[in-house]
Amino acid sequence: MFPNSVSHAKCVKYAAAMTLENEKYIRFTSFRSDGTPVVTPTWVVPLDDGSYGFWTSSGSGKAKRLAHTSHVTVQPSDVRGNPKAGTTALNATARIVHGAEFAEISEKIKAKYGFMTTMSHVFGHIGGIVKRHRIPYGDLGVVIILDA
Repeated sequence: MFPNSVSHAKCVKYAAAMTLENEKYIRFTSFRSDGTPVVTPTWVVPLDDGSYGFWTSSGSGKAKRLAHTSHVTVQPSDVRGNPKAGTTALNATARIVHGAEFAEISEKIKAKYGFMTTMSHVFGHIGGIVKRHRIPYGDLGVVIILDA
């Protein structure tokens, strides 16, 4: 059993947070203005203050959805956003960041994912040319804070 000072919910949240640090992808669920959930697999990095971060484009749906609601859920996933077995979605708050906070996220993503960041940028650029709809690549940071 858990000591009186530590609730079961806090232990579950701590265990889930520990797995997020080591995950390559998370299932990031943001919500449209009508409440419809939209799932996007994203890279994730732990930040120095105990929160998590990833980068996105200012032209992405994620950025647009976060403009009207900061409520999100996160869960360890595969590259396609399918939840990993034995994990649960965690409620969180997300916010768009710029400046020093974005620089920290960018640096940590490049350190964790290395050459994949360059390849992703190249393929995103090519895709924008082919679709004739180019949007900036990774020009915003998103900070995720797990709910208590």
